[in-house]
Amino acid sequence: MMEHEFKYAVIGGGIAGVTCVEQLSALCPDDKILLITASSVVKAITNISKVTSILEDFCVVEKPSVYISENCPNVTVKQTRVTNLQAQKHKIITDEDEYEYGKLCVCMGGTPNIISKNCSYVLGIRDTESVQEFQKRIANAQRIMIIGNGGIATELVYEVEDCEVIWAIKDKSISKSFIDAGAAEFLLPQLSQDKQSSTGSAPTKRRKYTIDGNKFRDIGHGTGTALGPDWSEGLLLKGLDKISHNVKIEYNVEVEAVMEKDEYRITLTDAEQDALSVWPVYVKLTNGTVYGCDFVVSATGVTPNTETLLKNNKFEVAEDGGLKVNDKMQTNILDVYAAGDICSAFWNPSPTWFQMRLWSQARQMGSYAAKSMVSHTRNQDILMDFCFEMFAHVTRFFNYKVVLLGRYNAQGLSTNYELLLRVTKGKEYVKVVLKGGQMQGAILIGETDLEETFENLILNKMDLSRYGEDLLDPNIDIEDYFD
Repeated sequence: MMEHEFKYAVIGGGIAGVTCVEQLSALCPDDKILLITASSVVKAITNISKVTSILEDFCVVEKPSVYISENCPNVTVKQTRVTNLQAQKHKIITDEDEYEYGKLCVCMGGTPNIISKNCSYVLGIRDTESVQEFQKRIANAQRIMIIGNGGIATELVYEVEDCEVIWAIKDKSISKSFIDAGAAEFLLPQLSQDKQSSTGSAPTKRRKYTIDGNKFRDIGHGTGTALGPDWSEGLLLKGLDKISHNVKIEYNVEVEAVMEKDEYRITLTDAEQDALSVWPVYVKLTNGTVYGCDFVVSATGVTPNTETLLKNNKFEVAEDGGLKVNDKMQTNILDVYAAGDICSAFWNPSPTWFQMRLWSQARQMGSYAAKSMVSHTRNQDILMDFCFEMFAHVTRFFNYKVVLLGRYNAQGLSTNYELLLRVTKGKEYVKVVLKGGQMQGAILIGETDLEETFENLILNKMDLSRYGEDLLDPNIDIEDYFD
């Protein structure tokens, strides 16, 4: 094989791409493998622990890109920007060179949806570099606005101290992508307490890593690799005021306009200008309220980063902008696979699995894509990984452990379902979704120790009708109940 010819190639140094290339190296230690990344750091996965059969907890370690080739000797890492893909010729064009591949997995992640991209006072939070920029800005801030209602926004609102936070969300309750309104009400008291007094759960046991000297370099206009679990833990996110939490939530709103100081002043009368509190930037919400603040954080999700790939290739694209992949992670173009945020699952899924653009699924997809690539090269059949049998995700919100299983918010179940709840204020929130007597999903907040039992009940499709509310009776050891 020539110097620029590789049996397998992976584009992207995030969780999906690194997992894919490490799995390829393990399966094919004698084959030449190429990893192309625009960033000087890659996301390595360490300290993997199995919480249940499907649910995993792990650390995301930021390492120099050479870490991959040091640990996977048959992998060549190129830090460069992909400018074109000639899929018909099995060729990748970069700023520096051209590379030929046998099979390719694209793991190029997503591009943040940033409101008012041309305003210097609006910051998107997506990767390590943007978090470092946020740290610099928050140190001199008295008030910020956070826009968005997903995981990053939820974590950020809780972690910021000594600064007033206006949290603008388009929904009726916080963190709607992850939890229901009841769970949101359970978590809200944490925002009015000092962080040090939080007692909802034990401290996380994940260890944190950063690259030496906190120096990062990205090439071109691409974004860095996405954040992983517990990205905010251990960071100093403090403003100028001497308070712990000061959060005001604006519900059911979107941003109507973002205006810098001079731009906003000309919309006011002379009297209003005289009374104006001067801030660098002002945000007008759709409810008519205007807030001045030091800067704005845009955390409104991502768009699959497909622009480069679509230039000269006829990929099938889903409504959400992702590359359609089948149940083997294959796109419609021969020998091109996709994993992570860039792809959209286009197969008939298990009744209790669905796609969310999360680091946990990025890891699962990257690993499975590698297995598929190798199996197809060897003309072998491959069964879908067990992790796609049921949605499972573990994270932390407001210092509580949060476990999401199956159709935890009754997604896609119409109205023909029932809920069981168990709530202990300040300690735990347990919600179970039942349909036809079978458990379809669950939300577990706090140290409930129910995740393994509930996972088994969902997967086994056991009829639970006769147990009724006893299913959540705290005086019954449910693990023994179904032993």
